Amino acid sequence: MNDATVSPTKATLTLNGKTYDLPVLKGSTGPDVVDVRKLYGDADVFTFDPGFTSTASCESAITYIDGDAGILLHRGYPIDELAEKSTFLEVCYLLLNGELPTAAEYEKFETTITRHTMLHAQFDRFFSGFRSDAHPMAIMTGAVGALSAFYHDSINVDDPKQREISAHRLIAKMPTIAARAFKYSVGQPFVTPRNELSYAENFLRMAFSVPAEDWKPNPVLTRAMDRIFILHADHEQNASTSTVRLAGSSGANPFACIAAGIACLWGPSHGGANEEALNMLKEIGSVDRIPEYVQGVKDRKYRLMGFGHRVYKNYDPRAKVMQKTCHEVLDEVGHGDDPLLKVAIELEKIALNDPFFVDRKLYPNIDFYSGITLRAMGFPAEMFTVLFALARTVGWISQWKEMFEDPSRKIGRPRQLYTGPTQRPFIPIDKRA
Repeated sequence: MNDATVSPTKATLTLNGKTYDLPVLKGSTGPDVVDVRKLYGDADVFTFDPGFTSTASCESAITYIDGDAGILLHRGYPIDELAEKSTFLEVCYLLLNGELPTAAEYEKFETTITRHTMLHAQFDRFFSGFRSDAHPMAIMTGAVGALSAFYHDSINVDDPKQREISAHRLIAKMPTIAARAFKYSVGQPFVTPRNELSYAENFLRMAFSVPAEDWKPNPVLTRAMDRIFILHADHEQNASTSTVRLAGSSGANPFACIAAGIACLWGPSHGGANEEALNMLKEIGSVDRIPEYVQGVKDRKYRLMGFGHRVYKNYDPRAKVMQKTCHEVLDEVGHGDDPLLKVAIELEKIALNDPFFVDRKLYPNIDFYSGITLRAMGFPAEMFTVLFALARTVGWISQWKEMFEDPSRKIGRPRQLYTGPTQRPFIPIDKRA
């Protein structure tokens, strides 16, 4: 990791007649950061930043986002180049290790991940503890947390080798768990992974093959699945990643930390956004109803799901790749005339040209296209966030690993602006009015 440098410029804070100099840190790119670590000790004050939207919670060399310019880089590589030219496992190696692998390194890494895809034989009993109508994300949260009970030989967070093993296990076993969560929800038998198949191909087979007929891989769908995984692999310090880091700062085992991230991702404002976007397209129903819906958005009657982003104030770079992938999938499976796609394309045109949306920078984001793509591939809406979690696992575990390699790591302990009662005496119950 490239350490931040201290800028010769300092920020000066004047408070109650006293002046405090605050160091200014410079990263390799992006905004400078005012270092307030000593502010409480020196000035007896906290900073106030609900949602931490203006606070750097850590130093990281993994992912960089410039929301104004619409840039997303993984270890310096643009996301669109990785999605078009790389594979998900290669991106996994990049996020974990900082560099793209050589051919020999990739072969070794791919073999390692492939050999870890099986689950402990007793683990399958865990699924039967859930109701048959349990949400797949509920199953994922519980199942991933339970991994520490089966693989306790790799939960010593202070051992670099065990950290590496647990990272490989999580990346490898997440597709198997996700496919089982799907199979369990639809009442079909579990499918065992096959070592001769690629990562994405293996997952699609475990999700969609049935004993009654042979399953044949589809190169277009396999590539689409792999690309979707790449596009969701990491996204800097979002809510779920910050949750993983915060949980990890206590020394919790990696499986528990990733389970915490999955639970956070389940929120509709985070991982559930693509499902919400698909529901919006269904609600509109046809191109004819778009003007009415758009006017409803302007009148604040409806919300425009799949547009705008907490970070991006420009076109989400992942959305461009996702749009192309969406067309490829729909053409392949025979839904090129899908009415929801027509609604999506027309809605996109309006949103990109209507001053109401342009002025507010409500550009399409990745969720706008990913929901309809996954639906065309055969996944029900409740599986969308599961697939997000599957892909994001490598980002979570890379961030977790980086945190443990940082010598300045501390347990997370945000402070608060207290507005409750000041100290007061206890009154016995028989004397309270």
